[in-house]
Amino acid sequence: MQIQNPTAIMIARTAVAQDDISGDGTTSTVIFIGELMKQSERYIDEGMHPRVLVDGFEIAKRATLHLLENFKTPVVMGDEPDREILKMVARTTIRTKLYEALADQLTDIVVNSVLCIRKPEEAIDLFMVEIMHMRHKFDVDTRLVEGLVLDHGSRHPDMKRRAENCFILTCNVSLEYEKSEINAGFFYSNAEQREAMVAAEKASDKVCSGTDNNFVVINQKGIDPPSLDLLARAGIIALRRAKRRNMERLVLACGGEGLNCVDSLTPDCLGWAGLVYEHVLGEEKYTFVENVKNPHSCTILIKGPNDHTIAQIKDAVRDGLRAVKNTIEDEVVVLGAAAFELAARKHLINEVKKTVKGRAQLGVEAFADALLVVPKTLAENSGLDTQDEIVTLTGEHSRDNIVGINLQTGGTLDPQMEGIFDNYSVKRQLLNSGPVIASQLLLVDEVIRAGRNMRKPN
Repeated sequence: MQIQNPTAIMIARTAVAQDDISGDGTTSTVIFIGELMKQSERYIDEGMHPRVLVDGFEIAKRATLHLLENFKTPVVMGDEPDREILKMVARTTIRTKLYEALADQLTDIVVNSVLCIRKPEEAIDLFMVEIMHMRHKFDVDTRLVEGLVLDHGSRHPDMKRRAENCFILTCNVSLEYEKSEINAGFFYSNAEQREAMVAAEKASDKVCSGTDNNFVVINQKGIDPPSLDLLARAGIIALRRAKRRNMERLVLACGGEGLNCVDSLTPDCLGWAGLVYEHVLGEEKYTFVENVKNPHSCTILIKGPNDHTIAQIKDAVRDGLRAVKNTIEDEVVVLGAAAFELAARKHLINEVKKTVKGRAQLGVEAFADALLVVPKTLAENSGLDTQDEIVTLTGEHSRDNIVGINLQTGGTLDPQMEGIFDNYSVKRQLLNSGPVIASQLLLVDEVIRAGRNMRKPN
């Protein structure tokens, strides 16, 4: 997105930083900073100095962050996280980006994928969730593959396109003919020695002979046509030039070890997959590795009829994954549906403002009114009357009822009963970054205005 206005560039960079740090809350950041500027404009037009407003913002920010610490709801994760809480957080995040039926379907997918890659006592690495997309069928055909989807297929026409009960050899070995610098050869004196040498080379026979098991070779380096032909005759599926990131995920998904040479090849080095098959879509080939045992890597296969739909789903999935990860790491959640923003406004107006002396009170009031932009935007996007909803919500909070906005029918709801939860880390980052950028913009404007006055002729 090309942005020319310097103020807009700063706000956009703040939204990017918000996404990098917490994975969500970009829209909230933009509208919150905009509302802070809008509320400040009223007071500045009346002759108030921006520095006084900024002092009020700082007081209000500290008070709101302190309230957030008391407002958050702890959730116990442990070795077996509460799947329902994770689904509630993911659903709250994804429903803001997609329609309800698809959002609910993706909720199960993102929760299952994060729990699939999660290891006790280790940080969650979301790069172990591969996000693949296929321009095919409909958005509701998006699914979770507990295994891997490779974006290429075999390179030999006689290789099998589908195999079950497969041993997987993951290797980084060049299987291409290279002319050696010295003359070398294999020598044998009789047919028995030749047969023994050939049998020793067939590692697949040790695990596949006499059974219905199959053998799959996935190599990071190249495999030349003679080698592919030999593998095809032996009934082995071979894929070459696999991406490095897929090789790492493959070992986590299927088990076994990644080999850099075949000298130490033993059955223990092999992974396992219940099903390996190739899917051709137009000119593209995809290889699916599924039905793996105890996977620690998985693939979310996004489908959609056009690029716009795929991009929307991909953004929602990324945000959902980060939301689940944040919840597991924070072990706390915050009530959603704008309940926190309304409670924070009431706290600032009724308690914090009374403790502030001088005109900085107006900065606290401006900050409190800016927090209402979240319920206002939710009401406006749902086709509700903004003023009616704000009056109803603030009235309930003034009677010490913690409620949020009901986007279906209007009025109030209990977010805890409805299962609407936001990420604690997203709220904290939003409250930390929004007032800082708004303060910088207000003070920079004053510097620029002073510079212009100095350039004016006497």
